Amino acid sequence: MSDLPYIFDVSGATSFEQLVIENSFHKPVLVDFWAEWCAPCKALMPLLAQITEGYRGELLLAKVNCDIEQDIVARFGIRSLPTVVLFKNGQPVDGFAGAQPESAIREMLKPHVAEPAPLAADPMESARALFDEGRIAEAEAVLKQLLTENNEHAAALILYARCLAERGELGEAEAVLNAVKGDEHKQALAAARAQLTFLRQAASLPEVASLKTRLAQNGEDDEACYQLAIQQLARQQYEPALQALLQLFIRNRSYAEGAAHKTLLQVFDLLGNDHPLVTAYRRKLYQAIY
Repeated sequence: MSDLPYIFDVSGATSFEQLVIENSFHKPVLVDFWAEWCAPCKALMPLLAQITEGYRGELLLAKVNCDIEQDIVARFGIRSLPTVVLFKNGQPVDGFAGAQPESAIREMLKPHVAEPAPLAADPMESARALFDEGRIAEAEAVLKQLLTENNEHAAALILYARCLAERGELGEAEAVLNAVKGDEHKQALAAARAQLTFLRQAASLPEVASLKTRLAQNGEDDEACYQLAIQQLARQQYEPALQALLQLFIRNRSYAEGAAHKTLLQVFDLLGNDHPLVTAYRRKLYQAIY
């Protein structure tokens, strides 16, 4: 399976319904029917992956192993391999059988798939912009290309780790961060580690609805207040989290050995000194302390 979230394997009829049929109502899905014994299939697969990566999330690629998924093969009457079918709005709309040149595949896709917006000249600038817009898969594609050219690119590694963390790949994200060398990007590294910490903490906490219910019953439930703030941070809801942490610090600065204060400082690292929320809440924290 690809590391990119828009290239994936399909396993079983239920998986096909979810990954292909349902997804195709949002983005076109190219389905590659292949088999291990099929040499043309193995030649075509990396070309399809390369084309899909170029669309940076505007096109999905689903791979169906026909030796295993025979019910799916029978359902769509696949008679020769490789066969590639394009799904859109729940229905097959185009496709081809046999190996095809890249130009023919792109021509087939053109009426159905929106061209991605042009990237900025600087790949890192493009990746940061995509990440900030929440277009994680597209940011990943740019970063992977950059890291192919230079696997020690510290800024790219850090942002790539943040993409992985957003997708829930926390262990892999930590391994990438551990590979960063030098102190040049100390602030960005601290931000990425803070994000990873919040996501890890949130995974073991009660659901947001449960925490809100507790706070509705008791607005001074310190534990619920802190845990809800962590859940909000994991969801990038920074302003309500900062507000809750500051109120908790003012009300009970010794809670969990100063957890509210420590977490506020972690959020400042995450957002960076120039962020308007950091400017505002750093001042409020200073006033609360002194």
